[in-house]
Formats: sequence, structure tokens, C-alpha cells
Amino acid sequence: MTNTTTYASYLGLERLLTAQHPTSDRHDELLFIIIHQTKELWLKEIIHEVRLAKRLIRSQEVEPAYKALARVSRIQTIMTLSWDVLATMTPADYLSFRGGLGTSSGFQSWQFRTLEYMLGLKDASFLSFQDEGSEALETLKAALEAPSLYDDAIQRLAAHDLHVPAEVLQRDVTLPYEPSPAVEDAWLAVYRDTKRYWELYQLAEKLVDLDDALLTWRHKHVLTVERIIGGKRGTGGSDGAGYLQRTLQRRCFPELWTLRTRL
Repeated sequence: MTNTTTYASYLGLERLLTAQHPTSDRHDELLFIIIHQTKELWLKEIIHEVRLAKRLIRSQEVEPAYKALARVSRIQTIMTLSWDVLATMTPADYLSFRGGLGTSSGFQSWQFRTLEYMLGLKDASFLSFQDEGSEALETLKAALEAPSLYDDAIQRLAAHDLHVPAEVLQRDVTLPYEPSPAVEDAWLAVYRDTKRYWELYQLAEKLVDLDDALLTWRHKHVLTVERIIGGKRGTGGSDGAGYLQRTLQRRCFPELWTLRTRL
């Protein structure tokens, strides 16, 4: 039987290339839409990879998880570079169609919030941006209620007989992770004896790569927003660049940063 699959049909190009619906006749609005649609496609792949990494780590297959985490970091690099493309749009270009965005906002990106939850940045207030009964809300809730990637990594510390307090191992995973001196001590032991704990050491560095890439993406986001709209409020009601600036203080894996001072 002949396989009649074509390039266009395999990729669903008819749907993909007709999924852009500008609200104006302004030239730059298409760029704005495509940049954000591309971001959502990459987020879909990132979530796919993080889910794999979590499954592997929980099943004690830590080394195979490195590939998935490394892939996430590379995708994040591409996403960061996309801000440079968006920055070719001037403030006047953006303001010419901004009114058509209404109350739509990146705050409503359930995939981005799902990723944050999976990495341990839990904040239940973002559930309110999704419609009750929607698939997006259910996906977000599932990520909120599940252990994060960092929770999975900390469990591996305990599995290697490194001391992790019970209150950390049994914490309420729907709440933001609070840094623990004991967890920092455990990771410090890993970094001081990398030969003995090579598996954990490599995992830790892959996590730092991921956190680093996320922070770099956030920083470039802030600069791009400031370049295009300055200090104006966001379309969803946030204080725009001010809110984004505060996100630069977040760390998904805090002890992996603080232990470095003690090495």
C-alpha cells in the first residue's frame, strides 16, 4: 500500500499556516503573532521533555534524563534569541495594533505556568486565569499538585543516603519550595565529592543550566518590553516591565546556586 503522506499533510501546514488572525492591517502584527505562537510550540516540546526527565529520575534512570534536560536548555536558547527578532518592532509599530489585543496577556499562557509549576515555582493564583472546566485548567492543577522536577531530584539525594529532612521529603508540593540548609549541605557534599556522586553532580549541573537559561530568557523579555513599551502597564493589567523585573529574583533550584559560595 502506497504511503501518500506529504510534507504538508504530515506537518499539518494547512492548519498551521492559517492559524494567524491579525486584528488589524498593520504589517508588524503578523510578526507579533508568529513569535508568540512559536513560543507556545516550543513550550509544548519543553513540557514534553521535562515530563520525560521526571519519569526517568523517579524510576532511578538519572543519566538518560540528562539528554532531555540538555534539550530543554537548547530550546530555551532559541526562545531567548526570538526576543531579538521581536525587538525589530518599534514602539510605534506595536502601538499601531496594541488596542486589538484587548485583555489578552502572557499571564494567560497556561503552558508557561505549567512549566513553572513543573520546575517548582508554585503559585496557585495563576489558576484564576483559566476557564473553569477547561483542559488548560486541569493540566495546570495536575502540575500544581504533583512533585516538581526539583522535588524528584531531592528524592535522589535521599536515595544516595544524603541527609534530607523529612519535612522536605514530605512537604506540601502545592506550595512554593522553601530553601533548606540541610538540602544545601547535601548538594554541597555532592560537589565536594563529584567522583562518588557523579550521577547527582551531573544532574545538578543540568538543572543549573536550565535555571540559567530561564533567567536569561526572563532578562531578555524585560529588556524587550522596556524597549517597546517602556513602563506602560501590560495588556492583562500587570505593571509590565516592573512585574517582569521581579521575576528575575526567582530560582527554581535555589540551593544549587547558594552552595557555590561555600565551595
